[in-house]
Amino acid sequence: MKVSEKYYDEVFNFKGQWDMPSSCGLKIINRQYRKYVIVTELYQDNPGTSVTYAGRSLAEQICEAKGLHPDEIVYLECNPGTNSKLSFYDEAYFEVRFNDAPQAVYRQLSVAEVKDLFDKN
Repeated sequence: MKVSEKYYDEVFNFKGQWDMPSSCGLKIINRQYRKYVIVTELYQDNPGTSVTYAGRSLAEQICEAKGLHPDEIVYLECNPGTNSKLSFYDEAYFEVRFNDAPQAVYRQLSVAEVKDLFDKN
C-alpha cells in the first residue's frame, strides 16, 4: 500500500521504540495561534514503529527538530486512505492529546473539521 504524497510535505525520520529507525509523513500547517503537526502513517514504507506506537516520543522529536514548543502545537495522526476494501485503511484523522497519564487521549476529527483544516491551508 503506497501512501499518496498529497498527505504529507516531507518524510520525517525518527527513532521509534527501542531506537528503531522509523519514518512517517509530516505536514505542518501554521495558523495564527497554533501550528498543526500532522504525522501520516506510511505503512510498508516505514521500516520501524508506527506513528501511533511512537506517540509522545515522535511529537517530542518533531518539536525538537522543527524548533516548536509542545504547548503551541495541535498534534494530529493521519491514517491515509489506501483504496483498500478493508475499512481500517479508510482515511481518518485523530487529534492526540498527551497529558500526565501514561495513555494518550484520541479524538477522531469529523469530515468537516478535516475539510476546514485543509481549506484554510
